[in-house]
Amino acid sequence: MSELMTTARLPRDTRNKLIILSKVKGKTKSDIIKESLDMYYEREENELDSFTLGEAYFGKYGSDETDLSTTYKERIKEKLRAKLNSD
Repeated sequence: MSELMTTARLPRDTRNKLIILSKVKGKTKSDIIKESLDMYYEREENELDSFTLGEAYFGKYGSDETDLSTTYKERIKEKLRAKLNSD
């Protein structure tokens, strides 16, 4: 596999932690960064988006009213008028 060099600016504290970890683990800074990125990519790939999380519930508790997304403003106005008139 061909490897390319990438440069990243790190805060001094992060750089110092990387140097210490490199010495403690006996690994190069590059190897630690590559492993960290691999773990980050894996975590991101496994994270489900909001659609996937809610997919099982879409339509499960329907109201049998198919126009709610287009009539919600009118429904709110009606409820507010009814409330104002009842007071």
